[in-house]
Amino acid sequence: MPLYLSRFSYTPETWARLIGHPEDRAQAAQSYIESVGGKLHGFWYAFGTHDGYNLWEAPDNVSMAAVALAISGGGALSSFETTVLLTVDDTLDALRKAEHVRYRAPGA
Repeated sequence: MPLYLSRFSYTPETWARLIGHPEDRAQAAQSYIESVGGKLHGFWYAFGTHDGYNLWEAPDNVSMAAVALAISGGGALSSFETTVLLTVDDTLDALRKAEHVRYRAPGA
């Protein structure tokens, strides 16, 4: 199954709610991805541009998009970005296929 890296930031209101009622949001994230047949591999909070990161596994892009849309539509986040991760083998396959793509630079 494909892997996905998500970066998120909470709204100030969400942080205030969590301060008043601390909870393990990794459990919630796990239930979201499992509802589409996936798996949560990790949930971390961080300092910096984003408040946290998730590593997910999902059956396909549509399943991961459904989870991302549900989370984003919930209103607790100020940002949510997801990146599809490629294995080394997938990247090697892409490199081999790239040799056969007839790219033409703009204006050439």
